[in-house]
Amino acid sequence: MKLTELWATKGKPTFSFELFPARTEKAAANLDKAIEKLAALEPDFVSVTFGAGGSTREGSYQLVEKLKNEKGLEVLTYFTCYGLSPDAIISVLDDYQALEIENVLAARGDEPREGDFEPHPESLPYASDLIAFIRPKYDFCLGAAAYPEGHIEAISLEKDLEFLKLKVDLGADFIITNYCYDNRYFFEFSERCRAIGIDVPILPGVMPIYSIKMMNILAGICGATITEELNDGIAALPEGNTEALADFGIEFAVRQCTELLEAGVPGIHIYTMDRSKASVGIVTQLKEKGLL
Repeated sequence: MKLTELWATKGKPTFSFELFPARTEKAAANLDKAIEKLAALEPDFVSVTFGAGGSTREGSYQLVEKLKNEKGLEVLTYFTCYGLSPDAIISVLDDYQALEIENVLAARGDEPREGDFEPHPESLPYASDLIAFIRPKYDFCLGAAAYPEGHIEAISLEKDLEFLKLKVDLGADFIITNYCYDNRYFFEFSERCRAIGIDVPILPGVMPIYSIKMMNILAGICGATITEELNDGIAALPEGNTEALADFGIEFAVRQCTELLEAGVPGIHIYTMDRSKASVGIVTQLKEKGLL
């Protein structure tokens, strides 16, 4: 089912998880365990990332196929165009279409970290170019990525929003945002979107706290603010107590999701980092509250 149809007909908020292809045998075994626990919650859909420069093309396809055909889950496939030729883009999208995938999140993606990567001379430079390329050729329900606090490379919030509006004007049907630890950023972002005529569903991303190190690294990469409330909460925990940190992270995310859901968001999209404990805890509590 197309996600826009799901949001229009379900009658209550959705919940979904992001997964990424494993790169080692150990990671694959851990991912399989996580999938079993996450699938048991019956999410409305799961998303699968696509590595920079197509680096996880085969792994992404295999994971998408497994989730759809073996687990019977609705799948949103990420697709990043950085460095890829038009023929390569068509090849990947044809494969997904053959799997009867209906939902694609179209993004630029990051430059591969491998130093010898050479982008194709006809590669598409921006996500808006990718959306313009896909829309007349395929009937996918297309998503666009957004950053409530602004993309880390954006020259201003206003210019960042202009580019998002362009993606919607070119055919994006919905938006999934990067996470933020203060919902105020999401609410203000949504208001700015509506003010300039962006009227598609906006789904907030939620990032549980997995470790202090990971929290700091990810925030640095994507520009998410680590709030004073979050820092103070972590500082009050017993030092080095990973169990206490995990419990605090779940509690923090539940409060955040509760506020978002009570404000009327179409759903929540949890970045699992291929782990299950936090996501299971968050969704279980939200279901107990009657919010999902």
